[in-house]
Amino acid sequence: MSRTPSRLAGLLAGAASLGLLAGCGGSSDDAASTASASKVTVVASTNVYGDIVERIGGDRVDVTSIISDPAQDPHSYEAGTRNQLALSKAKVVVENGGGYDDFVDRMLGSGNASAEVINAVEVSGRTARAGGELNEHVWYDFPSVSKVADRIADALGKADPDNAGTFTKNAAAFKKSLTALEDKEGSLKSAHAGDGVAITEPVPLYLLEASGLANRTPEEFSEAVEEGDDVSAKALQTTLDLFFGKKVKALVYNRQTSGAQTERVKSAAEAAGVPVVPVTETLPDGKDYLTWMNDNVDALADALNK
Repeated sequence: MSRTPSRLAGLLAGAASLGLLAGCGGSSDDAASTASASKVTVVASTNVYGDIVERIGGDRVDVTSIISDPAQDPHSYEAGTRNQLALSKAKVVVENGGGYDDFVDRMLGSGNASAEVINAVEVSGRTARAGGELNEHVWYDFPSVSKVADRIADALGKADPDNAGTFTKNAAAFKKSLTALEDKEGSLKSAHAGDGVAITEPVPLYLLEASGLANRTPEEFSEAVEEGDDVSAKALQTTLDLFFGKKVKALVYNRQTSGAQTERVKSAAEAAGVPVVPVTETLPDGKDYLTWMNDNVDALADALNK
């Protein structure tokens, strides 16, 4: 059946309407894309720093955390092409530094020299003690994290000047929560100054020191575990004696990098009735930085008070 002129006109009008609707849809998608592009792109070496950036940047940042799996050991991480692509587009990069996440510097060396890089260890001002090695785990040091928060707010403000005031305000609120954590450490120090603890790795040492606790673990043991080396029989026995001799009130145990020797130490602590406080290097599932650290401090307090 042939189409009448009036019907043809109606079809053309309908097609035009569909075209307009399609055009509107495209504009909406373009607007969403533009809104996303207007955010400050940030890459963090771990989700610890990624979360801190999100606390400060809010909905004005687009954050990629290279390591977010609690089962992944950052010391042995091998970054891939997807990480390289994210870094190539970042305006701000947050790394721990101190040899902890060297993969970030290696990737930055092959591109994106324009990104502002925040090195947490450098910002902290922490250095190796005389005759010792640097403890690079500065995210367990709340004054250092406070300094990093200021640097993040400053970097985001440079990348997005219109929202610089918001970033500064958010950083101030975040730092207020850090002060509350420092107050908790102060309370622990008042109640338990000088009490002995054992560790499997140096990860939580800044928190323990701020709480007035004495690490009685042989340095040879904890350093060997951190480096993935075998622990000598003497260092292992000296560590085990801490529990059976009741020389420590808690074992702070990095459950993220456990092995046969650390499991033996953990079992010895449990057998001797010494509380075990598990810690991790990256955020546990479902936790943000502040909740995670509050939980760590509370777990330590519970162990010491038993």
